[in-house]
Amino acid sequence: MLDADFFRRWLAAAATAVDREADRLTELDSAIGDADHGSNLRRGFAAVTDALAEGDTATPGAVLTLAGRQLISKVGGASGPLYGTLLRTTGKALGDAPEVTREQLADALRAGVDAVAKLGGAAPGDKTMLDALVPAVDALGTSFDAAREAAGKGAEATTPLQARKGRASYLGERSIGHQDPGATSSALLVAALAQTAEAAV
Repeated sequence: MLDADFFRRWLAAAATAVDREADRLTELDSAIGDADHGSNLRRGFAAVTDALAEGDTATPGAVLTLAGRQLISKVGGASGPLYGTLLRTTGKALGDAPEVTREQLADALRAGVDAVAKLGGAAPGDKTMLDALVPAVDALGTSFDAAREAAGKGAEATTPLQARKGRASYLGERSIGHQDPGATSSALLVAALAQTAEAAV
C-alpha cells in the first residue's frame, strides 16, 4: 500500500530528477519551443518541495492536490497548468484514502492524464507529454517498472513525429527529428515513481 509519505518521497525524487535534467530539457525545448521547459519545471518543483515541507498532507490525495496547485500557480508557460492539472486531478481522484494500491493509483492517474488531454486538446501521436503518459498509465497496471519503461519508450518515439499541438506545432515539418521536451519530463516523473517504489520494497 502507498501512503502519503510514499507520495512525498516520489515528488522529492521527481524534483531531484528535474533539477538534474533541467538543462537537457531546456536544450530540447530550445529546438522546438520557448527554451524554458527545464527552468520552469525546476522552479515549479522547488515550490512543490517547499510547500510539502510546510503543508498538512496526511493522505496521498492531499499530497498530489497541493503539489498540483503549486505547479499551476508558480510555473509559467504550458507546463505548469498541464502538470498541475495532472497531479491535482490525480489527487482528487484518490480522495481521502490514507493508503492506496498501485492499481488505484493507475486509475487515478488515468483521470489525471484524461484531464491533461482535455486541457491541451491533444492525443497520443501529437508529440506531447501524452506520448509518455498514456503508455505509462496503461503499463502501471502491470508494474511500476513497466510504467517506467513504457514512458521512456514513449518519449523516445516522439523524435520522428511531427508536432500537432503546442508551440512545436508552429514549426510544422521542422519539429521532426527532435524529442519532445514534455514527453521527456513526463518520463522523468514516471521514472522517479518507479525509483521510489523500488526503494520502498
